[in-house]
Amino acid sequence: MSLVDSHCHLNYKGLIEQQSEVLARARDGGVTAMLNISTREREWDEILNLAEQHEDIWASVGIHPHEADGHKGIDSRKLIDRAANKRVVGIGETGLDYFYDHSDRTQQQASFLEHIVAARETGLPLIVHTRDAEEDTARMLSEEMAKGRFSGVIHCFTASADFAKIALGLGFYISLSGIVTFKNAKDLQEVARWLPVDRLLLETDSPFLAPVPHRGKTGEPGFVADTARYVAGIRGITFEQIAQQTSANFYRLFSKAAP
Repeated sequence: MSLVDSHCHLNYKGLIEQQSEVLARARDGGVTAMLNISTREREWDEILNLAEQHEDIWASVGIHPHEADGHKGIDSRKLIDRAANKRVVGIGETGLDYFYDHSDRTQQQASFLEHIVAARETGLPLIVHTRDAEEDTARMLSEEMAKGRFSGVIHCFTASADFAKIALGLGFYISLSGIVTFKNAKDLQEVARWLPVDRLLLETDSPFLAPVPHRGKTGEPGFVADTARYVAGIRGITFEQIAQQTSANFYRLFSKAAP
């Protein structure tokens, strides 16, 4: 049995201070791969260095929508150049966040577009963050897909069932975080029940969003097992089945990481 945490932030406060212990706990719990996600350019070197030191840790390069205003110089060429590193398996996280609006919406869209171009040119999956921006996210993905295919995942999915169907129709995967275990996440739990099992990924987004029974604690990659057990339960399958399927899905999407 193996599990994959398809989205974590190992260099963030709360994890980096005890990184060795966090990694050991994850491995002891059956986590065999972790994708460490970048959100700012200044993180890229650190994230790549960590991935180069550990065979079970992979890296992405990208700019979070919150950071778009501060990274106007990051274009598709810079992303493509960094993505040539053998440990980089994805582009992002990128996308649109209209809930916090930490960056101008026009600049968020411009940054998102550069990431899409990089994903298309490199063949690496696009890692998409979207919050309160379903209409624009769906529109941009659909318009750009019509110009040339690219793959990707909607990470930490909390959007509507309609948006999930649009994303699936574009060939995207859907990743569930610990939010699905929360009592007030009824709509998300319903989506989790019917998502095609071959398009499903699991993540922690640690150090955030620790699942039940760890809610309120600092999230860790090892907690992906708790989300896996919950999703298996509401889908009526075994923990081993969800672990095997979501791990296979990860390596199918992030094929550069495949053993």
